[in-house]
Amino acid sequence: MWMDTKAEEKEASRSRASLGQRVLSGLLFFTGDMEHLNKYMQDKVFGLQLAVWGLRGVSRVILATNPLSGALILAALCWASPWQALLGTLGVLTSTLTAVIMGQDGAEVSGGLHGFNGMLVSMLMGVFSSAGDWYWWLLLPACLGSATCVFLFSGLAPLLDRWDLPVAVFPFNIVIVLYLLCTGPYNPYFPHHPATPAGPMEINATELMAVEVLRGIPLGVGQIFACGALGPSLLILGAVLLYSPLLAAHALLGSAVGTLAGESPSVCLHVCVWE
Repeated sequence: MWMDTKAEEKEASRSRASLGQRVLSGLLFFTGDMEHLNKYMQDKVFGLQLAVWGLRGVSRVILATNPLSGALILAALCWASPWQALLGTLGVLTSTLTAVIMGQDGAEVSGGLHGFNGMLVSMLMGVFSSAGDWYWWLLLPACLGSATCVFLFSGLAPLLDRWDLPVAVFPFNIVIVLYLLCTGPYNPYFPHHPATPAGPMEINATELMAVEVLRGIPLGVGQIFACGALGPSLLILGAVLLYSPLLAAHALLGSAVGTLAGESPSVCLHVCVWE
């Protein structure tokens, strides 16, 4: 009788352990690069493949290549601003389609390498625009700028490869700077906010609060996608964590250092006033 009870306990413990292993294996299935998804998508319709490539391009902004992370980031953008989510989606799809039409390397296209610059360009055009949300004329420069990023990427890659330098966000920087130079605050079709505020800048003498500083750390991660709300920023951080916990830790550490560095002038000001 005692031996039967002991055997049943061992069997139950073994089944619980196997269940835990299956759950862990299922979770790990959606982490990392999800390279197994590439084999599964080989014989699927082009529209479905394009969606996965685009989601990988979205996650490329945070140095990831996980399509599920890209889906979480798009959900966060929809939560924060549907207009910005629309611009970002349009940018990543336009640049990815342009790369396909130009015949760029298939591995680079499927890995989202040609999508993230287009997304950044289109989103930043929306952020800088002073015409407000749902200004449909902005879709035109967003599409053109996103497509131009692919041409710049393919042109800069052979040149920078000689020095073992990545192209990274060079196309995005070039296109967005040219766009801001060609337009202006008083452009009749594509106005944007002035680079510097009117009048002298005032010193921020507000009281330093630990809660606001801690809140600014996850917000710093969300600002990668020009997102200034806490909830969507936490969801973006979750997307980074899904791809790599180490990358999420580095993102938090970098944001914390930047936040504290930004608060240092305020701390010095309070010390001088107190003295």
